Amino acid sequence: MTTFSSGNQQPAPGVPASPDRERTARLCAETALFMRDHVLSVVSHDLRSPLNAIHSWAYVLERKLDATDATAERAIVGIRNGVEQQVKLLETIVDATRAETKALTLARVPFALRPLVDATVAEVRAALADSRGVTIAVNSTPADQTFSGDAERLAQVLWLMLTFAVEASAREASVTLESSIDGTTWHTTVTFAPTPAAFGDATLPHLLEAFARQQAQEPREAGRIAWVLALCKRIAEAHGGKFEQNDVSLVLRVPLAAA
Repeated sequence: MTTFSSGNQQPAPGVPASPDRERTARLCAETALFMRDHVLSVVSHDLRSPLNAIHSWAYVLERKLDATDATAERAIVGIRNGVEQQVKLLETIVDATRAETKALTLARVPFALRPLVDATVAEVRAALADSRGVTIAVNSTPADQTFSGDAERLAQVLWLMLTFAVEASAREASVTLESSIDGTTWHTTVTFAPTPAAFGDATLPHLLEAFARQQAQEPREAGRIAWVLALCKRIAEAHGGKFEQNDVSLVLRVPLAAA
């Protein structure tokens, strides 16, 4: 399994020290890494459409222009070369930078769901929820169910789902995690009451970086998630599952025996 160093990153001011401070810093670093690569993916995708359109219109204009007009011909060549340069940059820099998280390697082993859920909830409480007075309630945790997948990666997903929900909640609010088995699928939902101002409240402790919290407040296009939740989506898909962000909930669905 690929791991990434947290470097000198420290928990944000206001977050109390805890025995798991180093792990929390690493989780924050991985969250930032996946967000960076997600942003690059969005940039790559959204830039290609207008570049393709420019390239196509260049051919249309070429057929309409006077073949003896040397200035117009140079302009068309310049447009094509500019488009090709931009596409090459996307391929050699943007797409190449995303390689580590795009080709995500999983270390699959059988593990019990209940201890993973309990340990992750405890981590989020100690690192952020308790200091903000936010209560995390856990409902319907599978008691003895075994899962075949990457336990550490899935713990990261739960950690980020809960941390995001706490970050989005006002002081002394409540966050609910419901985890259950639906047929052959592990289904987990984190429900919360979004308070946009909480993301930027300087009087509250934070774990997610300021840029991520700011972007999470912006309107989302249909089917898209807040950039900071990219880790959840990527790991869910690597397990053959799905991750969704709704107005008041985050939903994870993963097959029990991930292929």
